[in-house]
Amino acid sequence: MSDVQPKFYVLRAISGKENKVREYIENSMKNSDLGQYVTQVLIPTEKTYSIRNGKKVLKERAYLPGYVLVEANLVGEAAHQLRNIPNVIGFLGGSNKPVPLRPAEVSRVLGTVDELHEQEGELELQYFVGESVKVIFGPFNGFTGIIEEVNTEKKKLKVMVKIFGRKTPLELSYVQVVKE
Repeated sequence: MSDVQPKFYVLRAISGKENKVREYIENSMKNSDLGQYVTQVLIPTEKTYSIRNGKKVLKERAYLPGYVLVEANLVGEAAHQLRNIPNVIGFLGGSNKPVPLRPAEVSRVLGTVDELHEQEGELELQYFVGESVKVIFGPFNGFTGIIEEVNTEKKKLKVMVKIFGRKTPLELSYVQVVKE
């Protein structure tokens, strides 16, 4: 390997095929001379919640769909080998000579991805005042109430629930309720 410091490049891939591209590159790193040039392959992902069959499911999705970050020294045939991987459209920028990302861009993308992994996940639902919700988790499991307040920053709801014939306010997270 040369003494040139590896840099991050962006490969454009067919959307939804990012993991296949990463697997192919990692296998090529082990089985061919591509491992001399490529040091790591990253797919920025974020965690999101979705509702499936009435239950909240945590899943990971691509934060930048269609893009794969590759840290490599692009000397010799390395760029050509990466460009000719199945499901790869080419390098970002479209020119014959790939342009590396600036260190500020790399740190911004990787910092954003780290930030997203630290969050418990983003809920894809919107809650509104006056909606009816059912508690699905916690000590008030099974109770139904009306939303009084929505705090989108903290992902919390203030829900009025009838307990023993009396309205009682509860502060619940988005994960603890489901729309009715």
